Amino acid sequence: MNTATYQPGEHPELPPPVSERGALGWVRAHLLSSPFNIGLTLLSLWFLWWIVPPAIDWFFIDAAYTGADRNACRATAPDGACWAFVGERLQLFTYGFYPAEERWRVNLSFVLLCVALVPVLFDHVPYRKAGLIYAAAFPFIAGWLLIGGFGLTPVPTDKFGGFMLTLVIGVTGIAFSLPIGILLALGRMSKLPIIHVFSVSFIEFIRGVPLITLLFVASTMLNYFLPPGSTFDLLLRVLIMVTLFASGYMAEVIRGGLQAIPSGQSEAADALGLKYWQAMRLIVLPQALRISIPGIVNTFIGLYKDTTLVIIIGLLDPLGIGRASVADTKWAGLSTELYVFVAVFFFVSCFAMSRYSLYLERKLETGHKR
Repeated sequence: MNTATYQPGEHPELPPPVSERGALGWVRAHLLSSPFNIGLTLLSLWFLWWIVPPAIDWFFIDAAYTGADRNACRATAPDGACWAFVGERLQLFTYGFYPAEERWRVNLSFVLLCVALVPVLFDHVPYRKAGLIYAAAFPFIAGWLLIGGFGLTPVPTDKFGGFMLTLVIGVTGIAFSLPIGILLALGRMSKLPIIHVFSVSFIEFIRGVPLITLLFVASTMLNYFLPPGSTFDLLLRVLIMVTLFASGYMAEVIRGGLQAIPSGQSEAADALGLKYWQAMRLIVLPQALRISIPGIVNTFIGLYKDTTLVIIIGLLDPLGIGRASVADTKWAGLSTELYVFVAVFFFVSCFAMSRYSLYLERKLETGHKR
């Protein structure tokens, strides 16, 4: 092309060279941009070559997928994982000790959970308003299905266990800690002394006490403050403590988002004649929550992983089920398979939450990027 035919400033933009775009450009920019980066890249490749092929062999190629016990696994796959252990105990890992004839209620609750998440996570769905009402009612519907009563056979909560217990604690904590955290954040910024002092005291107490301490209080000490002969379900006590614990951290995350909103937003709401709650609901909180998305999701992920602490007070989450299983002489010594299996479950769950967080951040991005 003859560039002399173009006036200054009128030359069309040409694409960058092939070496500067696409996969090759990304490699040059991120992996080979300097001698130091080249050295790190080569070291990383050597490390991956050293660890990945043996891991694949242990996980998949040399693994045993069937077998009556540990000895049968070692006879067929002496150098690989014994996934027969997970296969035989999969029902126990999933449902805990929930009665087999009633497990359809657990399955139905999981399906209803997926349905409830759709209108919450995505806005362009049919009948979203009705879906949000259903999502708000879902925790109570799931509680009726899992515990029973009103036409369903009652199931004591000490039968809950495995991944089912993890989801019950995690979903309950996530669902209720966000609205409570919003109220606490607003209370901490309130000019009313009683509300301000209560919110600050609660948040600082929660942030200064480990969750394991609160769980011990819920499991043992709380009974001393109840009237003689009264009972308070252990799982319900744990749900309350986990929710309150997450609410304290959630409040600080949301308070940071509220403080990032310019004061002109509230002044504009006052100029429009909006009352306090109208201004918060329509103007301030939507912006604050958008800013706080990374911190909110990080708190959710931390809460979800902290559900494993309930093993300390006798509730059999997946780790508790696994530890009881490897104590069986049939499967003794398979703790590696147990921890890998549980780790994969938590990784998939937490990775999905983090990916959705990034999707939501990109969707709500209002700035202009060049």
